[in-house]
Amino acid sequence: MRTRLATTVLSLLLSLPVNAETGRLTVHVDKPSHAVSPILYGLMTEEINHSYEGGIYAELIQNRSFKDDSNSPAHWSLVGPSTAGSIVLDPQTSLTSAQNVSLKLTATTASTTAPVGVANEGYWGIPVKPNTKYRASFWAKSTSGYSGPLSVRLETADGSTTWAKANVGPVTGVWKQYSVQLRTGKNITPSTANRFTISLSAPGTVNLDLVSLFPPTYHNRPNGNRIDIMEKLAAMHPSFLRLPGGNFVEGYNLETRYDFKHTIGALTDRPGHQGCWGYRSNDGLGFLEYLEWCEDLHMEPVLAVFAGYALSGEHVTGDALKPYVQDALDEIEYVTGESSTTWGARRITDGHAKPFPLTYVEIGNEDGFDKSGSYDERFAAFFDAIKAKYPALKLIATASVKSRKPDVVDDHYYRRSPEMYADVDHYRNRPADSTKVFVGEWATTNIIPWSPEGRKAPPTPELEAALSDAAWMIGMERDSDTVVMECYAPLFVNVNPGARQWAPDLIGYDAINSFGSPPYYAQVMFSGNRGDVVLPVDLDIPAGSDAKPVVFATASRQNASGDVIIKVVNTLATTEPVTIDLDGATDVAKTGTLIQLSGDLDARNSIDEPMKVAPVSLSIPAGSPNFSLTLAPHSVNVVRVKVK
Repeated sequence: MRTRLATTVLSLLLSLPVNAETGRLTVHVDKPSHAVSPILYGLMTEEINHSYEGGIYAELIQNRSFKDDSNSPAHWSLVGPSTAGSIVLDPQTSLTSAQNVSLKLTATTASTTAPVGVANEGYWGIPVKPNTKYRASFWAKSTSGYSGPLSVRLETADGSTTWAKANVGPVTGVWKQYSVQLRTGKNITPSTANRFTISLSAPGTVNLDLVSLFPPTYHNRPNGNRIDIMEKLAAMHPSFLRLPGGNFVEGYNLETRYDFKHTIGALTDRPGHQGCWGYRSNDGLGFLEYLEWCEDLHMEPVLAVFAGYALSGEHVTGDALKPYVQDALDEIEYVTGESSTTWGARRITDGHAKPFPLTYVEIGNEDGFDKSGSYDERFAAFFDAIKAKYPALKLIATASVKSRKPDVVDDHYYRRSPEMYADVDHYRNRPADSTKVFVGEWATTNIIPWSPEGRKAPPTPELEAALSDAAWMIGMERDSDTVVMECYAPLFVNVNPGARQWAPDLIGYDAINSFGSPPYYAQVMFSGNRGDVVLPVDLDIPAGSDAKPVVFATASRQNASGDVIIKVVNTLATTEPVTIDLDGATDVAKTGTLIQLSGDLDARNSIDEPMKVAPVSLSIPAGSPNFSLTLAPHSVNVVRVKVK
């Protein structure tokens, strides 16, 4: 398959318009420059576009704790005739102080042939796949003397077909958690038009809370993440995860800030909180789950701590800031502490004995939006307290500060393609003593995400965005003596209507399928092909003789393999023949590898066409310090060749 595809690609290249002049790309192999930051490529995450709820967090039940709407049980419906029963929210019958409302299901008439129950619609459907084991659990108690069993089912949305079923019980007058496995058959077609039901087979009243349904998860974690999405992240070879993300850290106001202490421990003790983008987070994907996410993908957390400023402009200073500073210290201790520490011991109790690695802590998020000018004071308070207890930690500022010198500053960029191309040299030739940079949020946005146009646009970006993203990454990698980390944002989007608040986004999905955008594949290509040291590059492309660059390139050397890695972006609509000159090389392997991403500028991937734009890998002839390379029109290219 790959050989046939490569032959097809080569045939296509030969048929495309070709620039008559051959360009030259000279890599000075014998003149290595500074090191490539070993942690340059990473991930940024926050709760937006249903990134967690209905996204990477594998929970399939929407509104499992009945808190999404204080007036009605949103996303739940009655199973059976309306005259046969009812469902209402019941704040008087609570499971715990955190789970302080339950769902009261009353069956006035019910039987084994005509059960009455409740159904959850999931996150735009519940995915059903063949030969799959699902873990269902919920808390229940009888409030009317009902002592019969409860029937649990996975079925089509109209209830006409049952995919899997089981009975649990009997139910008593005391809260108890019930768990059951549901296994689907072999000969079913994957679908999302399904529901999850719990029903009674006799009249009575039962209260339910914390209803949960999990498919298989990545690394089989019991409260874990979706396998397909985690596999896409693993393919990016990330070095870090910036967590718990941008606006999600701040909250709209102080009350809805991210408080890690409310997201750890038993799910029954996690109250959840209102997010910044119009929906609640149940915090099932809590602070420990973030850290385990890092562990599963062999990356470090970059911890962002709440720094006393919320999106509404509400902020605190002086003595009022001290509790939040202490929360940050406690949060760091939870990550890194041994059993002798209060929060290290709590992490161990929560199920993770070994401390997690931590190098970077970010103080706040986008505090340049704080018009009060309080960030300098707030940053200083956190800086002094954290450095006093953890002097080795590197602290990241999110806005300009004068009273303290941060170790790193966080820059954010959302720009159109021409602006990205024009600013590729943004970090070039900075003084050696300049503060290091974390480009903590960035993306090519050829639409304005918050505009009416943006709200109607496709949720994931096109190839044109991948080209300018790759050019921007070329600049960051080449100048990674300054740029120590970068991460695209937003990372995720549920593509169903009503699920997203921002576009473009890197990875899209519905309840059952996921796909990477063209910029996702550019990230995979760059992060998966990292060198250890930057090699100087001279680029002479005849088509780019005007003032505007049309081809961008950088090179590096990987010490372990001896490979020279060349990354090139061709923004032209023509095939560009290029001579690669490995200046200073004496022994070059006979063949190299070209990984190429190309296509129409407006081409994009989707649920229906997940691989419409995807990279192909080709073997190319080398054998000497000078060899030929063909750049496809509108292409991102990674070349690897072994050199001695």
